[in-house]
Amino acid sequence: MTDATVIGLVSVGVMLALIYAGMYVGVALMLLSFVGVWIIRGEVGVAANLLALAANDAISDYVFGVVPLFVLMGLLVSTADIGKDTFEVAEQIFRRVRGGLGIATVAANAVFAAITGISIASAAVFTKVAVPEMLRYGHTPRFSVGVVAGSSVLGMLIPPSLLLILYGVLTEKSIGDLFIAGIIPGIVLAIAYCIGILVLGRFWPAFVGGRAVADEGGATMSVGQMAARLLPVVLLVALVLGGLYGGVFTPTEAGAVGAAGALVLALAKRRLDWRGLWTVLVETAHITAAICFLIISASLYSRMLAVSGVTELLRVLIVDSGLGFWGLLAIFVAVVVLLGTILDSSSIMLITIPLVLPSLVAFGTDLIWFGIVTLLAVEIGLLTPPFGIAVFVIKATLGNESPITLNDVFAGAAPFAVIMFLVLLAVIAFPQLAVALL
Repeated sequence: MTDATVIGLVSVGVMLALIYAGMYVGVALMLLSFVGVWIIRGEVGVAANLLALAANDAISDYVFGVVPLFVLMGLLVSTADIGKDTFEVAEQIFRRVRGGLGIATVAANAVFAAITGISIASAAVFTKVAVPEMLRYGHTPRFSVGVVAGSSVLGMLIPPSLLLILYGVLTEKSIGDLFIAGIIPGIVLAIAYCIGILVLGRFWPAFVGGRAVADEGGATMSVGQMAARLLPVVLLVALVLGGLYGGVFTPTEAGAVGAAGALVLALAKRRLDWRGLWTVLVETAHITAAICFLIISASLYSRMLAVSGVTELLRVLIVDSGLGFWGLLAIFVAVVVLLGTILDSSSIMLITIPLVLPSLVAFGTDLIWFGIVTLLAVEIGLLTPPFGIAVFVIKATLGNESPITLNDVFAGAAPFAVIMFLVLLAVIAFPQLAVALL
């Protein structure tokens, strides 16, 4: 093992320590990568040039236009109250089923996910829309927030998905293919959640609580009214995903068309004024800047690992260790789920993918399938303590005055994290779930 490799390995440990101590992951990656190259090459100029190249090359490609466009579309869709409309229609459909409001939340979140790519947006929207309704009809607080937390992760699996975009950038795989690969697993996860809710209602009614919405009477919507509520959603989904999968648009063009469609929709529903538009644009800029900074830092980190020889060392160790691909996969999933207890989804991908990518290539792994496996494993971390970002978003949306505690949200999300893990095992056992449509 060379001195450069030792420096690279030490930098990985120091990076994890800094992140755990609270340093922003992008800053930690960039700082240690810069210092690592400086020490390895012995010249600060080389490290500075590598930083400049990473900043220029990492986000200069046309495909990166998809990031702000899909973020903008998601925020405009949230502003247009499409999540609320979808939930009210789903509530009408499932109102006679015990736990039907939970199933309605999953169904509405699945539809909402098809026009947004942000889990935290889903968590915030449905905390406001679904939780009060479920509490009103007698569902327990833990079940009410758990359903929202669990179903919010659909936003990162059902395309479009910002995490799939990030994975595509890190592995240089087609974002369009990754989007297509996420369809069946996303539908399977949504169905698994619905089945899980029915099973919980049958065998653990004290956890679910509630009563049939139909018992309360109240206004009902006709088929025509439900169709009118869903028509804008269907049109937007057909426009964006239909054009993308039909080969009419590239992912970037689909994002532009979707953002334009969402803007028209928000204006048509009179949900957007000039102040609201400015707020959406500023938030889009903030999210995009954060993502681009992470991508640049990840690019620099990958180059530092390559210069130090760490990635080649790991590739040789893994390939020659006798563990084989399945041993590598088991270790990778375990590490990713463990990191999910302390890091956010993007950070986990930025840290782990550059490390294992050379080994995956050596094993001839289908990187599209592996991307869906990675996404499911990473998203479990959104629901697990102590750092489940979806859980914190839900608690923040509920407000400090709410009697529902952070522990209640984690406890409510636990059954859905288990269901997601079972779906992860299914995708590993049956790769066709991810690649059948390609």
